[in-house]
Amino acid sequence: MLPRRAKIREIVNENHRVKSFVLDCSIIAKPGQYVMVWLPGVDEKPISVSRQDPLTLTVANRGPFTSRLFELKVNDYMSFRGPFGNGFALRAVKNILLVGGGYGVAPLRFLAETALQKNIRPTMVIGAKTAEDVILEEAFRELNVKTVVATDDGSKGVKGTCVDAARELLDKEKFNAVYSCGPEKMMAALAQECGKRGVRCQLSLERYIKCGIGVCGQCCCDGLRVCHDGPVFDSRVLKTVNDFGRLARSASGAPHPI
Repeated sequence: MLPRRAKIREIVNENHRVKSFVLDCSIIAKPGQYVMVWLPGVDEKPISVSRQDPLTLTVANRGPFTSRLFELKVNDYMSFRGPFGNGFALRAVKNILLVGGGYGVAPLRFLAETALQKNIRPTMVIGAKTAEDVILEEAFRELNVKTVVATDDGSKGVKGTCVDAARELLDKEKFNAVYSCGPEKMMAALAQECGKRGVRCQLSLERYIKCGIGVCGQCCCDGLRVCHDGPVFDSRVLKTVNDFGRLARSASGAPHPI
């Protein structure tokens, strides 16, 4: 698939290290899918879709590639391929719980919009270390989505992790399914809570993705091609993956603890 070129229409500073790039185009995608963003002479990296119309990419500044991405200005151009991957599956249900940690909140915005279009009621839990790290809270409230914020230090919302907040909600309300994106240890803990209650759970797994089409094998995890078979998996599938919640792999393929 050849890269597509689009102009940056708007840049929104979500917090001190996260920006949303709003492009002057739209794509047909499913929540949880991603695009491969290409910076000529730099690299190509996967970025999840936080809105499809207009195409919006919410990015955390984490290294050399994203640092260069953050140098782009309004009216500059960005090139991308996609969308790629297996997204979240919305079934005919009534109430769903969305749980996002850190910049993992971004694709859940797209999921919330899609759920509302299908007359499914989402509840959103946003987890962050501090109040300064919270992203997209206002975006969910503008959608009239019930939103709970949890911060590790209690500087905003409830004190604790997003798993703590999700556990309380699961004990109080009936949810047909749970959807999550964020740190892997957090999602592993959330999957355990869902398993105890018999609630279906879908999780977006992050791995080093290079090709985006399931050819190079760089992102393989116990035989699963995260770029193609995922990044969204049913928690029952991830329960059989030895690395899940324990190990990740760098560009070299060497495992390291999460």
